[in-house]
Amino acid sequence: MQYQIIGEPLPAVICQLNAQEAMITEKGSMCWMSPNMDMQTSAGGLGKAFGRMFSGDSIFQNIYTAQGGPGMIAFASSFPGSIRAVQIIPDKPIVLQKSAFLASEQSVELSIFFQKKLGAGFFGGEGFVMQQLSGSGTAFVEIDGYAVEYELAPGQQIVVDTGNLTMMDATCSVDIQAVKGVKNMLFGGEGIFHTVVTGPGKVTLQTMPVSSVAATLAPFFPNRGN
Repeated sequence: MQYQIIGEPLPAVICQLNAQEAMITEKGSMCWMSPNMDMQTSAGGLGKAFGRMFSGDSIFQNIYTAQGGPGMIAFASSFPGSIRAVQIIPDKPIVLQKSAFLASEQSVELSIFFQKKLGAGFFGGEGFVMQQLSGSGTAFVEIDGYAVEYELAPGQQIVVDTGNLTMMDATCSVDIQAVKGVKNMLFGGEGIFHTVVTGPGKVTLQTMPVSSVAATLAPFFPNRGN
């Protein structure tokens, strides 16, 4: 499989597949494709289906296979930002925020990742369950806004505002810390909790989470209840 990422800040990835090569994606991500791409919708087994549901994804995934020769298929991001290609290897799974997964080679497995600490799960901004990519192959991840990467040494930490953590190595751990001072909590505009990521591993942050954009635009929309 060969690919080309085009069109930032409204990007798409165009994948060129050999005969019988396949891609998996969440529903609604396909933009265009050659006529010989065959689509099959699959839950991938009951356990995997419920796992995706709990991680905030659809129960079903679409599998596109090039039939009878080379094929082409394109997937688009759902929000302004960027698309990152991530190489997944068997001993290095990647953990994602919910909805970050765009598409991947069929040899990559999308599953759920449970936070080990309840506090991080309930207050860390991404919920108790995140996504995990494992297996082997290329996966494409949606980034909201611009992507910034940090390589954390063992024990090194970075404090992240809620929603800005988009991807990290599974070797990293996530916890929360309360914003210091009641006045800061109530009037600082940064919420009550921050997410703390501890290395070792690579961390990818995003500059424009959908949740922040929605909160900024909310006052400009009429209240339908009135």
